[in-house]
Amino acid sequence: MRKVSVFMFSLALLFSFQIGSAFADSKLDKSVAPLIGTDYKYGGTTTKGFDCSGFTGYVFNELGLDLPRTSKDMFNWDGGKKVAQEDLRAGDLVFFNTSGSGVSHVGIYVGNNKFAHAASKGVTITSLDESYYAKRYLGARRVMDTETYKKVATEPEAVEVADAAKS
Repeated sequence: MRKVSVFMFSLALLFSFQIGSAFADSKLDKSVAPLIGTDYKYGGTTTKGFDCSGFTGYVFNELGLDLPRTSKDMFNWDGGKKVAQEDLRAGDLVFFNTSGSGVSHVGIYVGNNKFAHAASKGVTITSLDESYYAKRYLGARRVMDTETYKKVATEPEAVEVADAAKS
């Protein structure tokens, strides 16, 4: 019952904060949404339980992209490039120091200054402005090139309109 309640609450948050407007009906949205409320499990990489990097890797694997296993390795990965917080777009990885010793937490930016991540209470959506995370924010990495971003993190209609405008 608790899992269903958390899931329903999370969906309500998604709609009330208009998270969906950041990437409504995108492949990224469809990969993240059903995982909201999944339990936290240290070392977890499946829907039976996720840790932060396990969740992030799982979502990107669903999108056809492979990431390093740990948050620290994701942060230092040559396959991603640093991006300023004010330039974040859906699908960028955001990193935090939650242990006091460097990169120890990762999430997926979903738009509207929010990120999806596996926290101690399970997979959830959190604001980057929440004081706990704002104080521990270390940076972000863009791991999708523009073409991949268009395919997985934008609304299909928005891509079609943008492509038509270029023609």
